[in-house]
Amino acid sequence: MHTRSDDLLMLLAVVDSGGFSAAAEALNQQVAKVSRAVNKVEKQLGMSILNRTTRRVELTEEGRQFVNSIRIGLQQIQQAEEQLISQGEQPKGKLRVDAASPFIFHQLIPLIGEFNRTYPDIDLELTSNEGFVDLIEQRTDVAIRIGKLADSTLHARHLGKSELHIVASPDYLSRRGQPTKVQELSRHDTIGFSAPKILNRWPLKGFELLSPKFTSSNGETVRQLALAGNGVACLSGFMVNQDLAEGRLVTLLSTEKTTTAGREQVSAVYYQSSAVAKRISAFIDFIQPRLSL
Repeated sequence: MHTRSDDLLMLLAVVDSGGFSAAAEALNQQVAKVSRAVNKVEKQLGMSILNRTTRRVELTEEGRQFVNSIRIGLQQIQQAEEQLISQGEQPKGKLRVDAASPFIFHQLIPLIGEFNRTYPDIDLELTSNEGFVDLIEQRTDVAIRIGKLADSTLHARHLGKSELHIVASPDYLSRRGQPTKVQELSRHDTIGFSAPKILNRWPLKGFELLSPKFTSSNGETVRQLALAGNGVACLSGFMVNQDLAEGRLVTLLSTEKTTTAGREQVSAVYYQSSAVAKRISAFIDFIQPRLSL
């Protein structure tokens, strides 16, 4: 006897929401029905998929492998259904997009209105993670990634390059002076990243790994600290180009910069077999020519 796809969908909801009550609420079902569906799947498989604790449920090792497989399988079923239904139609349905918050603020939000007018039937869900996310685990359809890509299981579309800039505010520079040599940075307050540490290796000749005075895990926080006159920072053009053009920030040490091709890459990554291929293509094709990297 085979497990039914609606039972499997309930199992996935329990895994993704961390508990039976939360899953029942998300699915608008009774808790007992969700619990019965999961018990039925476990009984048919003859093994435990979930460890139930008082606070939350967690996957067993066998359960983790099973859930990863069925997630892909259910996506393929959904894709087959959607392709049949949507032949010749405008893309429609939910599209989950993940990017670091500065990219969402400075690049995506200005485009959302026009995107919505062009594709009114696509419902966008924007999530922000400062690190790289597991697309399947986080239920993300497409992620915007800055920097070199290592994950070969993902498909990627190159969106462009965003130059790195060493920046400070005019207010800070009027108080502390403008550094003209890399060595002079040691006399300045610097703003960097708490993680990953590689972001504190600035693209400057003879530059050692930075020990910043101020750190944050969030690029927008680093930008705001620089705008408020707290020190010198290294940030991507996609978030500071407008600040530089309007004089809120000043670019420093331009002649001392080295090329960091890997760090400057901007890509959209996704799974080829995704059920939302049509929506992903529509989104990437729309944003690529409109980004100001």
